[in-house]
Amino acid sequence: MKTISSFFQFIIGFVLGVVLFTGGVSLMGYLVFTRFAATPEKPIFDEEKPKPSPSKTPNPSPSASPSPSPSPSSSPSPSPSPSPSPEEELPPNAYKAQVIWGEGLSLRSSPSRDSERSGGVGFNAEVIVLESDGEWVKIRSGGQEGWVRQANLKKME
Repeated sequence: MKTISSFFQFIIGFVLGVVLFTGGVSLMGYLVFTRFAATPEKPIFDEEKPKPSPSKTPNPSPSASPSPSPSPSSSPSPSPSPSPSPEEELPPNAYKAQVIWGEGLSLRSSPSRDSERSGGVGFNAEVIVLESDGEWVKIRSGGQEGWVRQANLKKME
């Protein structure tokens, strides 16, 4: 009878150990995979950081410098209507393209993956392709120029 009891204890202990081991491995796998599946934060380049606004000078008090009040009989002056902005003239052999890489692009100082980063361009941004060097193209966007991989852009019509 004692032999049967110790045999059942062994079986129960073995099964319990396997269940705990499997549950622990499953939990660790779940935690690791959910950690890797999280989207990383978008990098913010120095050029994209908000610049501090210049300090405002305090307005003089109304009693210090009296200003003439507008007369009620004067008609309001018409405000100018906005004129359409002229199309930006493209350099020879240049064309417009759109960024299709979902995280945006890092502008490089030369056409190499190891070159220094000189700025950034966001997703769906419209850029001007100036020249190409193999799989790299030099672009201009908002006053910034730099090199990016051509596969990350889509030529616009």
